[in-house]
Amino acid sequence: MIIVGEKINASRTSIKEAVEKQDADFIVRIAKEQIEAGADYVDVNAGTFVEKEAEHLCWLVETIQDALDVQLCLDSPSPSALSEAVKVCKGEPMINSVSMEEGRLKQLLPTLVSRPCQVIALCMGRTSMPTTTSERVEVGSELIKELTDNGIPLENIHVDPLIQPVSVDIRMGIAALEAIGRIMNDFPGVNTICGLSNISFGLPERHLINRNFLALAMSHGLSGAILDPTDTQIMSTLLSVNMLLGHDEYCENYIDAYQNGRLG
Repeated sequence: MIIVGEKINASRTSIKEAVEKQDADFIVRIAKEQIEAGADYVDVNAGTFVEKEAEHLCWLVETIQDALDVQLCLDSPSPSALSEAVKVCKGEPMINSVSMEEGRLKQLLPTLVSRPCQVIALCMGRTSMPTTTSERVEVGSELIKELTDNGIPLENIHVDPLIQPVSVDIRMGIAALEAIGRIMNDFPGVNTICGLSNISFGLPERHLINRNFLALAMSHGLSGAILDPTDTQIMSTLLSVNMLLGHDEYCENYIDAYQNGRLG
């Protein structure tokens, strides 16, 4: 299970202020906390700055990787900002995200093929958001074909079925779950990932909904999640479900988390 730590996002007030002040110590501390809690990648997003997004995104990348040996997920709606951030990123970055929105894939392809990378392929159509399972699978299939045709290995693709709030449409949960199952079945070797917290938007006790949806998604084949790894309850759900699904040899990860006080 691939865990992407979501906390370094300029939409959060504390992160925005730290970026504005160039408070490297604060940013590094947040990154380190997520790594120690179990994150495989740390997401970095400076999208709220718009005019200075590329500059601030590159600063985040360099600040974190100068201090820590960590893989980064570069998260931006701007192809140009992603292109600049990739140039200063060490190792093999994860790019979040590619979609079928008009022109986005074409703009991002030069960046994606410029070096080895992991790619989050968001099931967003050319003109509209998918609502059904079939629409998600159709867009996901098209993205997989486009990316593999351009030399991106299947195992480097992480399809995001586009989680939408059940508070808006009660069918959104099952549509995403079924899409995960079908994509994993139809494309052996591909990965699936999601931004977990979208499912509970607008509802009370969001953490409860997120934890249960994570368990359901994992049972349908979900292989990665963008979440807060410092939330011990959601990590406890992830570790225990991963074990119950037979993905934790000898229960080592679960036992290690228990012995180190990371279960809650």
